[in-house]
Amino acid sequence: MPVLSVLDLAPIALGSHAAESFRHSVELARSAESWGYRRYWLAEHHGMPGIASAATVVLIGHIADATRTLRVGAGGIMLPNHSPLVVAEQFGTLATLYPGRIDLGLGRAPGSDTAVARALRRSFDAGDVFPQDVAELLGYFAPAAAGQAVRAVPGEGCEVPVWILGSSLFGAQLAAAMGLPFAFASHFAPGFMQSAITLYRERFRPSARLAQPYVMLGYNVYAADSHDEAQLIATSMQQAFVQLRSGRPGLLPPPVREFARSLPADQRAQLDASRECSAIGTLDEVREAMQAFVARTGADELMISCATFDPAARLRSYAIAAQAAGLPGAPRPAACAPVTG
Repeated sequence: MPVLSVLDLAPIALGSHAAESFRHSVELARSAESWGYRRYWLAEHHGMPGIASAATVVLIGHIADATRTLRVGAGGIMLPNHSPLVVAEQFGTLATLYPGRIDLGLGRAPGSDTAVARALRRSFDAGDVFPQDVAELLGYFAPAAAGQAVRAVPGEGCEVPVWILGSSLFGAQLAAAMGLPFAFASHFAPGFMQSAITLYRERFRPSARLAQPYVMLGYNVYAADSHDEAQLIATSMQQAFVQLRSGRPGLLPPPVREFARSLPADQRAQLDASRECSAIGTLDEVREAMQAFVARTGADELMISCATFDPAARLRSYAIAAQAAGLPGAPRPAACAPVTG
């Protein structure tokens, strides 16, 4: 099995609020650290009622401060929304506060709709210069050259691993050309996954940052003690997915039995496609699905995504995923309580 990591959108469930979401994220991060997960990444989204990770850099610092060894980072920062210099300063500061523990994943989508993008003062052609912005950002992390006019302080000389994120072939191409690790958003956009992996590996050019290609794939896991329970807890995110694709994002709803059967054919097809990179079931079912997925893709690392209405069900799901992957600190089946303190 490959390395396992956590992707957290800090979900806000119906009847809850952001402060409670942040407490649950700390609980999950501490538990994931004890179970042997490698990283804990948070994603930048704006204007989404059910997602509390908009101020991603602030939340990364909060999670890093609550843990001791876990790598914490962005999956990702949507670079067209920001100045490369400011991102370098922010992550240089985080890397100075938490040495050897901070990751920076970069995406080129806005992480929002057009109205929110306008409120962010985002230029609508900013994505076109994404490669140049990535190169500029990498330059700020390098040791300062004599007479350099613009410097990132903190930032220059910091060892911040930089990843390229993508859900299409563009990100794979850029990561390969720049010799950077590549994370593909297969957990919600599996369509180009295999083509992107192949392109990245075939075109990868070694760099000072990375000698060989390294592929991380997003993967949904909804695990429980029974198959029916796992199917049920997965329906909260399935509802949220359909709402988002319909232009109606909202709070994470409670689970609904046999939700997919209530959908029209086109929405059911969208949902079925999103399940291609998912494991939903018991420990044995999740282990079998994960092994098959890794055998098919050759992934070096899986970034596990799981958002449930009940936070305890999310903890339990990540615990079972750790067991399925044989992580060194994985709890026994009856010992999946969160780590506190």
